[in-house]
Amino acid sequence: MAGDYDLVVVANRLPVDRVEGPDGTPSWRRSPGGLVTALEPVMQREDGAWIGWAGTPGEPPEPFDAEGVHCVGIGLSAEEVEDYYEGFSNGTLWPLYHDVIVAPNYHRRWWEAYVRVNERFAQAAAEQAARGATVWVQDYQLQLVPRMLRRRRPDLRIGFFNHIPFPPFEIFAQLPWRGAILDGLLGADLVGFQRPADASNFLRACRRAMALPARRGVVRLPDEGDRQVRAASFPISIDAVALDELARRPEVQERAQEIRRDLGDPQYVLLGVDRLDYTKGILHRLKSFEELLADGRVQVGEAVLVQVATPSRERVDQYVQLRQDVEVTVGRINGTYAEIGKAAVHYLHHSYGREEMAALFLAADVMLVTSLRDGMNLVAKEYVASRYDEKGVLVLSEFTGAADELGQAVMVNPHDIDGLKDAVIRALHMPAREAGRRMRAMRRRVREHDVQRWAASFLEALDGLGDQAGTAIDLTGSPAAGVAR
Repeated sequence: MAGDYDLVVVANRLPVDRVEGPDGTPSWRRSPGGLVTALEPVMQREDGAWIGWAGTPGEPPEPFDAEGVHCVGIGLSAEEVEDYYEGFSNGTLWPLYHDVIVAPNYHRRWWEAYVRVNERFAQAAAEQAARGATVWVQDYQLQLVPRMLRRRRPDLRIGFFNHIPFPPFEIFAQLPWRGAILDGLLGADLVGFQRPADASNFLRACRRAMALPARRGVVRLPDEGDRQVRAASFPISIDAVALDELARRPEVQERAQEIRRDLGDPQYVLLGVDRLDYTKGILHRLKSFEELLADGRVQVGEAVLVQVATPSRERVDQYVQLRQDVEVTVGRINGTYAEIGKAAVHYLHHSYGREEMAALFLAADVMLVTSLRDGMNLVAKEYVASRYDEKGVLVLSEFTGAADELGQAVMVNPHDIDGLKDAVIRALHMPAREAGRRMRAMRRRVREHDVQRWAASFLEALDGLGDQAGTAIDLTGSPAAGVAR
């Protein structure tokens, strides 16, 4: 039976977080993520529905409206959180899709939970979507949903966006359930990726694993009446205008100055901001800074590294070990090189609000993004958007999606420690005129290709595919956005 909503977003998490007031009364607060920022305006205009998990095990909340969006919760048991989310999603797919930086684990129990939970999401979407509606499925946790949904509701227009990399076939081929994953994605009309290389990897996987005709961004499905699935890149972005405005606030600027004073007024502040994840290259960053200190190329008091590491997946063994390794490394660097009142590294293992992050970006002379593999890396774009003063230098790993767009950054291979050290020194001593020219170009790119444009371009591309019945999504008010090629 068809539902009432012409636009349905299906994501692992709901767009709101449950919070309790001082008296214990629960309420819902808008989540800070970029996906919510991108889709909230169009969801409100379309009176859309958002399907997702509330973030804690147990029965789901009853459907409710929040921030102008109809929210439908999906319940996960504690065992499903362990097997579907921590297990298959983050113990199998995440490391596999990030070039096997750590070894993936393949457990049939995890896979069975993944199938079961994806079925639950697909059923909820089928119940909420109106006749001919558009359904947009998000990310690697839900790769089976498009096919499951198409079986239930062939009248729908279905899109899928993968927020993380899609690996080369030689890596993807390890997955015992590779055919089922590809078939799940091929239930969509449009499959979006961060980089053209990711789309190419997906097309090659369809040719190699499924023996399907796949060329020029299109997969043909002969067994489905020659239905076509398009694969293309739609690089995600940020709300650049909002960050620029936030960074210009007097209180944020004063906080940036206060941060530098609290750090001892060093000549140079280097900054890393990451989830505590093995894909982010945090240890490589620390090693390069430690060697710069050992070589005497930077001095304690002259330069300081601030590393913000947001807690992440703290029940997964690899993340527990990473935290220990990072903390031991920071302790060793400070124990060796710090002086009284002058730390070499300030390590902060917690989250910060938007205002504090904007102040940190303004305080930093050099932003270090040294990911070993990253679908996009929005922190790099956030740093650029915050630098309304056109100062600061971005050191950016060539293995991030952002490297395709922010070519004026100082590019690095984070595995090359000597090259990374040289890049840091180059960034520290870059002439102000050159730094300003680079920053202006990157800011222009981030402003023109913001998160609203990303959402608009994907939905317009999806709406324009084929002659399948579907309801056009009103993008009035969104920035002009051509179809990504």
